[in-house]
Parts: sequence; structure tokens; C-alpha cells
Amino acid sequence: MPGPLLHLNATVMCAHAGRATPTLTSPRVTLSGQPVALAPGPWVIAGCALPPPPSGNGPCVTGSFTTAATRVASMGMPVLLLDSQGSCAPTGTPILPIAAQTRVTGM
Repeated sequence: MPGPLLHLNATVMCAHAGRATPTLTSPRVTLSGQPVALAPGPWVIAGCALPPPPSGNGPCVTGSFTTAATRVASMGMPVLLLDSQGSCAPTGTPILPIAAQTRVTGM
């Protein structure tokens, strides 16, 4: 399904309100002046509110996406979409794309 592409400053969070930032972007493609986010790279999560063991199994430290665009790629790697799905580690909770630019869509 078509959706907006994610970029470096897109709002992506863990389920506990931690902010996620991509580690792999493509400087060849920019959206709203920001490089596009690529699928194989992990995302670093900061500010996760889930407590560490023994109180909980957190906080979320990294996240990765399992779905990405099937028809749009940059540097041979698929780009991420606003409806891409993934999970955080070590908690296994979802990583949630919340907001991104709306001018460029992909499938």
C-alpha cells in the first residue's frame, strides 16, 4: 500500500515514548531537506520509559523494521514508509512511525 517515505527527522517512537533515530540513511535522496531512511539499518532509541530488570524488560535500545517499500529503493536498499512495521529490542514491542513528510509517497 502506498505511503509517505520516512526521513532522518521523521517522528518514530517505541511503544514507551522513546524517540528512534535511523542509523542508515541515503544522502542521495532527500525529503524536506533530510536524507531518506533505509530499511536494513537499525534505529537507535533514546528516552524509553520502560524500567530495566527486575521491574521490567526494558528499556528499548534499538529497533528494526521488517517491512519496507517494495518498489522504491536508494543505493540498492529499500526505503521505509510511514506504514512500515518493526519491533524494538530487547523488549519486542512495536516501533511506531508517527509522522513524516507528506509530499513523497512510495509503495
